[in-house]
Amino acid sequence: MTAPYVKQDIQNGIATIEFFHPAHNSLPGDILAKLASTITEAGENDAVKVIVLKSGGDRTFCAGASFKELININDAETGKVFFSGFANVINAMRKCPKFIIGRVQGKTVGGGVGVASATDYCMASKFASIKLSELNVGIGPFVVGPAVERKLGLTGMSQIAIDANSFYDAEWAKSKGLYTQVYDSTEELDEAVQAFAENLCNYNPEAMKEMKKIFWEGTEHWDTLLAERAIISGRLVLSDFTKETLKRFK
Repeated sequence: MTAPYVKQDIQNGIATIEFFHPAHNSLPGDILAKLASTITEAGENDAVKVIVLKSGGDRTFCAGASFKELININDAETGKVFFSGFANVINAMRKCPKFIIGRVQGKTVGGGVGVASATDYCMASKFASIKLSELNVGIGPFVVGPAVERKLGLTGMSQIAIDANSFYDAEWAKSKGLYTQVYDSTEELDEAVQAFAENLCNYNPEAMKEMKKIFWEGTEHWDTLLAERAIISGRLVLSDFTKETLKRFK
């Protein structure tokens, strides 16, 4: 079994950042921290003009946070730290001065939908259905909510947050503005992502940096907001309801 990793490959101005975990790319705290720091480093690297964010494996982009870690939370502080994992990744993506292209090759759940939403331009395969499953376990998509709402609008975000059992297909996600294009195969997706990234490298980095600032206007308070949201989730995960629900997953 392949060990979990975050790796970065820089070629011709394109930094490809790839994350992986054998449990359907569900991400524990250490991998989330590494992902956040890798994105920040790529943003500060003058050799990088554009970033491609992808995951390893075939049919799952990201299954959200690690259930194993979630089940073992026994106090509010641990809960806050746990839920801050995705908050830190989203904030690193938001503050990164380079455009981040998302390459979503498969299903994405919970925190994974937040990561896809925090990319600046997201391309997907037809297998890339999305689900916000947090309500299923007695919490809610509090941390990723602002990023998802920014892309899908309040109506779209509310719909998938309330309908926590359902996967919404890639075409639905495209119609709501999460994905820019949907491809029939991973091969076609990869070709399109590569061509798009190469094209972006021809543009003025200063212009792209200024554009990114404008696109993310009004989110300057997210460091505080997402930390507050992590506290809500951390509190709810300790509730009797959630503890009982999580027992079923042990």
